[in-house]
Amino acid sequence: MSNGMPFDKSIGLWMSDKKSQKLNWKELIHACNSHGFNLVKLDLERPFEDQGRIDVLLHKLTDIIAAADQGDVKASMNIRRVEQYLSNHPNVTIIDPLDNVRILLNRYCYYTILQDEISFQNQGIFTPAFAEFSTNNIEQNIEIMRNNGVTFPVICKQTIAHGSKSAHEMVLIFNERGLHVCKAPCVVQSFVNHNAVLHKVFVVGNRYHICERPSLKNFYASDDLEPIYYRTGEVCKADSQSTLSILDPHDKAEIKMTLNEDKIRSIIRVLRKKIGLILLGFDVVIDNTTGNHAVIDINVFPSYDNFPNFFEHLLQCINESLVKYNSDNFDINVTDNFVGNYRLNGLINVGDSRTNYRVMGMNIIN
Repeated sequence: MSNGMPFDKSIGLWMSDKKSQKLNWKELIHACNSHGFNLVKLDLERPFEDQGRIDVLLHKLTDIIAAADQGDVKASMNIRRVEQYLSNHPNVTIIDPLDNVRILLNRYCYYTILQDEISFQNQGIFTPAFAEFSTNNIEQNIEIMRNNGVTFPVICKQTIAHGSKSAHEMVLIFNERGLHVCKAPCVVQSFVNHNAVLHKVFVVGNRYHICERPSLKNFYASDDLEPIYYRTGEVCKADSQSTLSILDPHDKAEIKMTLNEDKIRSIIRVLRKKIGLILLGFDVVIDNTTGNHAVIDINVFPSYDNFPNFFEHLLQCINESLVKYNSDNFDINVTDNFVGNYRLNGLINVGDSRTNYRVMGMNIIN
C-alpha cells in the first residue's frame, strides 16, 4: 500500500471488515506516508513474516480475542499466531498489548479497577455500584446485589464486552421481579440519573476529545414497570432520536450539570496507569443530584468519528512511542509517570474550541 515508495518503517494493520469500512483509507495511507511509514494491511490467516516488514502492529483484535477466550478454535489459532509472532519479534511495537486489551473485555474486571481507585473518591469520580451474576437463581442474585450495594433501577449487561451482538444489548430493570431476564454470566449496575446526557471521551495517547451524546432519560425504581431492552447504538449515537432519551416534563426543570474537565483528565491518567492502553474511549455521565462523574463504560480502539485530525494524532503517537521505546534512557515506570511509552503529564484536548481543525479519519465529515 506504499505506491512503490521506500519508507524507513512499516505499520502492520489488522481490523475487522466492518471497522475497516469506516476508514478513509486514502487519508490513512497519506498520513502514514507523510510520517515515513509504509502501511501493510495484514491477513490473520497467513504468517506475518510472509507479509513484509512490520515495525508497528496496530490492531482491533477485541472480537477475535474474546472469541478465542471463549474457546473458538479458529480465533484461538489466529491469536496464537499473533502472540508467537510478537514473541519472535520483540522489537515490534504493538498498539495495544493483547494482555492489556483483555482487561477491557471483561466488564466486571474493569469496573473493579475503577471501584478500587482510591484517588477517585476524593474527586467526585466513581463507577456505579455493580455485581456479577454467575447463576440465574433470582434469590441468590438478590442477595448478591444487596451485598454489593446495588439498587434499582439497574442496567444488566453481559460480562464479556466484545465478541457477540449480545455484548452490546442492555436491559433496564426496575424491580426484583424483572431479574428473571438476566442471563448469567452478566453484570448488573445501579442506574444513575443524568438528564439524558452522555459524555464520550476518546483518547489517543496523551490526546483526548470529548463529545456530548444523547442517553437514557431519568428512571426510578418501580414495582409496576417491565424491563426495557435496548442497544447502546440505538440510544447514544449523535443522531439518535430514541423515545428513551426524551426527558419527562418534571425532569426538564433540572439544572444541567456541567462536565468538569479536570475530572476527565484524572480518569485518563488512572486508566493509562491501570490499564495501559494508547487507544481507548470511555463514557461518563453526571449524577443529576450530586454532580459526581460516573464512568459507566470503557472501550478498546473506539470509533474515532469526529476526532479532529485523528490519523495525524495517531501517527504522532506512534512516532513518540517508537522514539521512547528506542531511547537508551527510557524506562517504563509508573512512578515516573510513564505508561505504554507515553508521558502522562500535559494531556491535550484536541477538540479545544480555541484551536482550528478539520475532522479527518473515521466517518469523514466534509
